Amino acid sequence: MTLLQTSTHPTSDVTARPDATARPGPRPWSDDPFAEAMRTGRGPLWLRRADGGRHLLDVERWCAPPDAADRSLLLRCDAAGRPVLDIGCGPGRLVTELLAQGLPALGVDVTGAAVARTRGLGGAALCRSVFERLPGEGRWGTALLADGNLGIGGDPQALLARCADLLAPDGVLLVEVEPGAVDERVTVRVEDGSGRSGPPFSWARLGATAAVHRAERAGLREVDRWTVAGRRFLALARREAPADIC
Repeated sequence: MTLLQTSTHPTSDVTARPDATARPGPRPWSDDPFAEAMRTGRGPLWLRRADGGRHLLDVERWCAPPDAADRSLLLRCDAAGRPVLDIGCGPGRLVTELLAQGLPALGVDVTGAAVARTRGLGGAALCRSVFERLPGEGRWGTALLADGNLGIGGDPQALLARCADLLAPDGVLLVEVEPGAVDERVTVRVEDGSGRSGPPFSWARLGATAAVHRAERAGLREVDRWTVAGRRFLALARREAPADIC
């Protein structure tokens, strides 16, 4: 699971030209340095902002076995054994660990190389956007947005509302948020160590306060929050769910 998929939601930066003979442009995460990093398991990679700033993408950690912070997330996945949906699964470390623990899990990612790596590890994954039709809509016990994937599509409220629709009535969305008081929507490109970059796309970065605010407007409520090794997480449930869900 990684910072990965862009959406087919109307907020996406990727649009087709009206000329029927024209070929669509490159797709972020699929036709840029991220795909190569998923094949090799190595960085460095950054999200390069339009203002020149950049944010490191932790490729080596994503391609390694789950760490203590990851395990704190996995321990909160559906205790009743219902399936878990990993949105933006990347190289598949969380999906494969869940399966090893006996929990059914499916990853979704728009990067074919990430899906191939997940499947190569024995995980189940679809090359698809979260905004496209997915199996089991409205029946997932847990959904995951780890490793910055709350930024998918650049519209966190739309993403959170989509996740709410995917969950079972008493399901839980586990979200990793930025450690500080961050609330921004930015235009970025994936950039590698040689300066090669992919096409621009919309992304978002939210800390806990901003994420909870967006979640409430999307029909979700906070039921838990925790920090491990400097990484911060929220558990969100649908508003009509029982109060003691976590």
